Amino acid sequence: MLRPYGLVMEFRKQSIKTSVVACIIDEQERVLLTRRCIHPFCGQWVMPGGKIDLGEAILEALHREVREEVGIEVRVEGLIDVFEHLQVGSDREHFVILYYRAAPLSGELRPNGVECTEAAWIDKERLPAFDLTPGTRHILAKVFPGVGFGNGAPPPRSAEGEVPGGSDFQQN
Repeated sequence: MLRPYGLVMEFRKQSIKTSVVACIIDEQERVLLTRRCIHPFCGQWVMPGGKIDLGEAILEALHREVREEVGIEVRVEGLIDVFEHLQVGSDREHFVILYYRAAPLSGELRPNGVECTEAAWIDKERLPAFDLTPGTRHILAKVFPGVGFGNGAPPPRSAEGEVPGGSDFQQN
């Protein structure tokens, strides 16, 4: 856009992306994790979830995202916590994520291949060995305090060092 006096200004609409994530735990205390294949956090393990569409109720979005990503139905049991990622990627995006605990109502996992390439039930003792996002580690440390996610301190609110490829990471 050309401005008076020959100045060119770039306009970028700023917004906060609000998402909802399901921490799905089965009767054996295994957690459903998916390997993410889109920006941000491509290649890392996360719990199913995604953006809340304008006009969509929070829990409606949670059910939709779980069905879309892994093909199962869940029963929502309650809000665990709210987490935010600041300055993610080269666009310095800002995410606010609501994490809900849920239980599976159906069983066969069908990762959609668009947002996640794998889905698996993971025993809680094995969770620290996975490459998890900061928000996922934070929530799992709250749900399973004795599992060994460090000293219990909250993770940094900036995900700069957590995004594969750092700030030069290309969006899909």
